Amino acid sequence: MPRLSLIEPAAAEGAAADVLSSAPFNIFKGMANNPVMMEGLMAMGGAISKSGAISALEAEAVMLRVSERNGCGYCLAAHTKIASGVGVDDAKAESFRRGEGTSDRERALLRFADAVAEKNGCIEDAELEAFRAAGFDDAAVVEVIAAIAWMTFTNLFNHVNETEVDFPPVVTPVGV
Repeated sequence: MPRLSLIEPAAAEGAAADVLSSAPFNIFKGMANNPVMMEGLMAMGGAISKSGAISALEAEAVMLRVSERNGCGYCLAAHTKIASGVGVDDAKAESFRRGEGTSDRERALLRFADAVAEKNGCIEDAELEAFRAAGFDDAAVVEVIAAIAWMTFTNLFNHVNETEVDFPPVVTPVGV
């Protein structure tokens, strides 16, 4: 049972009303308690999806990996569903969650995301160079960090709120 009040779409205000009109998910019903914070979070999520420095599939890989690392069942379920819309089947989603990927580029992406998350951004030069050697540029560095930050916020929110999963559940954890 969630620990925060759930704001139903009809009672939402400001940006929260806009979000809930098209995405009435439990996470957003809880976040709607603070429409200003929700607006900022949604703007960041929108920027990540528009940037294009990494593909939508790669962004979902990072989001699944971070959610696995943080043990967030809600975000794992949500992003497994979202990832299916960009061609990620269950086996590939599990490989992302494990930090494995299915190509050299995906493995480099996930290793970089792990290093950033594990070291709070204090990565080694070699880790950054390995990411770049896989074909990623500085814009991709910024986008991966943004995706990690976005997912960390939502993961923490869901832990505090104990958000009820309203997506098809996934087996958790697959192993960090």
